[in-house]
Amino acid sequence: MNEYSLQPVLDLIENDMGSVNTLILKKLHSEVVLVNQLGHYIVSSGGKRLRPALVILSAGACKYEGDQQHLVAAIIEFIHTATLLHDDVVDSSELRRGKETANALFGNEASVLVGDFLYSRAFQMMVEVGQMRVMEILSEATNVIAEGEVLQLLNCHDPDTTEARYMEVIHSKTAKLFEAASQLGAVLAGLPENTERSMAAYGMHLGTAFQLIDDVLDYSASSDEMGKNVGDDLAEGKPTLPLIYAMQRGDEQQADVVRKAIEQGGHDLIEPVLAAIEATGAIAYTESVARAEAKKAMEYLEPIADSPYKKALMALADFSVNRNF
Repeated sequence: MNEYSLQPVLDLIENDMGSVNTLILKKLHSEVVLVNQLGHYIVSSGGKRLRPALVILSAGACKYEGDQQHLVAAIIEFIHTATLLHDDVVDSSELRRGKETANALFGNEASVLVGDFLYSRAFQMMVEVGQMRVMEILSEATNVIAEGEVLQLLNCHDPDTTEARYMEVIHSKTAKLFEAASQLGAVLAGLPENTERSMAAYGMHLGTAFQLIDDVLDYSASSDEMGKNVGDDLAEGKPTLPLIYAMQRGDEQQADVVRKAIEQGGHDLIEPVLAAIEATGAIAYTESVARAEAKKAMEYLEPIADSPYKKALMALADFSVNRNF
């Protein structure tokens, strides 16, 4: 087991995650056969379940003693899964986690509609929790994520996307759900607002670090490790941080080739783009930004009392920037 294995974290919450998974399968049930088939396909397709795990860890770190963290964790996973279904349709993706995407197997129409089902089921479950504050955080998160998706769409094929604009997309599209998952543990435990804010900030910085490392892996991991093809973001014309930095720091020729690749999309220019990324140190730069985010995440845990759950949250921040998948 390497130093940055997630296993100790997973062992700590094994029973809780068993309850969450049982609940997910129960709440997925629909009288409509296609909803069941497609829902089960995507929910069972081998994700890390990081966001629901964050709810469990956060609730444990905040000394919550009830059992609503399982329902809240399942809601978070439903929202995340709905965004994946819609995302893959928008991006015309064919691979996710090394398996065919739901849209590749079942078609775009079914994927969009089952994504809608998962969103609406998540809102039914929020009502079950029966806490207005929980509803408030999750409904805001869902809205911000949708805005992030639209922002990303606007940045697509736009080589003039700035680092600031790109970070805004990450904060909205990816980190917002990490933020909500972490914050909700403190909300369930009824902790003061400043603790809630600390847990939320931990999640926001953790989610940002995770996405930045995903951006790095898009240009450095093998497709077996990532479960998708190297350079897929480039093929979709997404100006991620390694590309933005390579354009800023590269010579005229390097900047031009990256700009052209973003405008055109596709894999045709992948070799010269990879060469520009390497020559400008764009990977090292993106990693350094991710490490700064992970460090900030850990700093926000300082007010939280020591416990195995707090240690696991710290380990998760470490793992976020030291992984290869």
